[in-house]
Amino acid sequence: MSESKTEVKTEKSQEAPKEIIKKNIQEVETDIQSEDTQEFKNEILSHQVEEEFSWDNVGKSANDSYTKKERAELEKMYDQKITTIEQHEVYKGIIIQLTDKEAVINIGYKSEGVISLNEFRYNPEIKIGDEVEVYVERQEDKYGQLQLSHTRARIMWAWKRVNQALEDGEIVTGFIKCRTKGGLIADVFGIEAFLPGSQIDVKPIRDYDIYVGKKMEFKVVKINNEFKNVVVSHKALIEAELESQKVEIMSKLEKGQVLEGVVKNITSYGVFVDLGGVDGLIHITDLSWSRVTHPEEIVQIDQTINVVIIDFDEEKKRIALGLKQLEKHPWDSLDEKLKEGDKVKGKVVKLEDYGAFVDISGKGIEGLVHVSEMSWSHHLKTAKDFFNVGDEIEAIITTLDREERKMSLSTRKLVADPWADIEKKYPVGDKFTGVVNSISNFGVFVQLEEGIDGLVHISDLSWAKKINHPNEFTKKGEDMEVIVLEIDKENRRLSLGHKQLEENPWDTFQTVFTEGSIHPGTVISEAEKGFTVSLPYGIEAFCPGKHGVKEDGVKLSVEDKIDFMIIEFNKDARKIIASHARIHEDANRERSAAASQERKTKGRNTRKAVKRINDNVAKTTLGDLSVLDELSKSAKKSDK
Repeated sequence: MSESKTEVKTEKSQEAPKEIIKKNIQEVETDIQSEDTQEFKNEILSHQVEEEFSWDNVGKSANDSYTKKERAELEKMYDQKITTIEQHEVYKGIIIQLTDKEAVINIGYKSEGVISLNEFRYNPEIKIGDEVEVYVERQEDKYGQLQLSHTRARIMWAWKRVNQALEDGEIVTGFIKCRTKGGLIADVFGIEAFLPGSQIDVKPIRDYDIYVGKKMEFKVVKINNEFKNVVVSHKALIEAELESQKVEIMSKLEKGQVLEGVVKNITSYGVFVDLGGVDGLIHITDLSWSRVTHPEEIVQIDQTINVVIIDFDEEKKRIALGLKQLEKHPWDSLDEKLKEGDKVKGKVVKLEDYGAFVDISGKGIEGLVHVSEMSWSHHLKTAKDFFNVGDEIEAIITTLDREERKMSLSTRKLVADPWADIEKKYPVGDKFTGVVNSISNFGVFVQLEEGIDGLVHISDLSWAKKINHPNEFTKKGEDMEVIVLEIDKENRRLSLGHKQLEENPWDTFQTVFTEGSIHPGTVISEAEKGFTVSLPYGIEAFCPGKHGVKEDGVKLSVEDKIDFMIIEFNKDARKIIASHARIHEDANRERSAAASQERKTKGRNTRKAVKRINDNVAKTTLGDLSVLDELSKSAKKSDK
């Protein structure tokens, strides 16, 4: 109204007063409907405008019936009737007419606006009289029409509402439009908001599609105004409600109380049960008196079960539940007649290195078969070498403690102790064939039968061959012929020998490899202190480093085939020391001695000739003297 007056005052110098009055009436006649204002309008139209126009004189005539006070009240009513609007603002409007394509909206302005029905697709139930938000794009287009948008109004209004909802913690309602990666898309106030899968419910959701097309309540948990992202949560509402329920439920809990619950989640270590607003955990060990490999063997998701409260912590809101405690302990139903020494049948339910646990009832009464009770052999193995989980076996009860609920079993006692008559079965000096059971640094263990094995010491493997490690002589699993050397029944030990199957060849070697004798040999290895030499008959000797030098001073090499002299033979220690250097050293000494002897013999002969000449000197001629002189020189030279 004020703008219109301003325009009139600005243009009154250019237009006739009567035209000014008509223009103002046209602008407000849409909103002015009362009889009083109509009369006032007629009064103005009939008024004869004076040359000097004044608003104070408008409506005054000779028979003017309005006082100044009445006219002021009418002007105030005009101001109240006419609405002032601003562009790019959101206003409330009322639908006054609907067509097939459009909706006519009245916002209290001088003209109505028209909005396409496409902008109301989200709400197909709109009707005349509904209040809607509109955004003023332009007050008038070129046709004088008010331009409005409901979509833009919803967006602007929605962002104000959603921000306010986040600030106030308000609960909002939205429509689930579709499923997306990791969650759902919800329409909240016309804005697409993301509902993560983890925020749909407090329990894991396996099928998101069941929520599509439904309305849900949410709390706005995060807004990114820069990227226009909104995150909502339905779980937050449930948690808030559950939190109050938890406090109430926890206050009523008692140990030993039996409650009904629904299996909510299953893990490898236990089962989470919903007790109607608060969760409790059944540990895997509390599911059944019998051994459980995985909780899925006992319960399934969404199964309704009865549980007993074992313990709870009000501060941490943790509840420990039990399922097996609702049943009688299986040990309480154990046959009273069962005693030590009885034979029982059972199923292997667990294996450890130290033994096997056997369920003899199928309901949780377990006994332990220690690994030492699985075989009469004193060479202990692991339980996995004897049994597998699920094996059905027989055993003898060795100990039974009903109070402690413990039982020890034995499978080896199902057969007689093979050591009971060991002397008769395996007398000393007899020969037997066994299987190499294991190999150690000091010897070979040979099994003669199940539960009876003996040791063949490394020194009893071979008479002639020097063995550094038993695996050079035999392998695990091979058959070996042995002779019983000694029996220690008390300690369950059996001494066996292999080389004793043959006569001691060292008695013969003593006559063959005498000290000073020379034999062909082959260098088979080299060590820091010397060489190992293979001699005839498969016997080995040791050649010290200083004795492993050839005549030309070159050291021996592996695989050299050359003669060796025996310089030491020890039958008891089964040791032979050989030398190659000694051979050519002795030969050199013999040659030197022969040369020396030859020189001595020649000297003696020369001296005898000189003496003979001296004895006949009187008879010697001058010619003989010269010969004598030569002989004398020769003798002196020979002496030197």
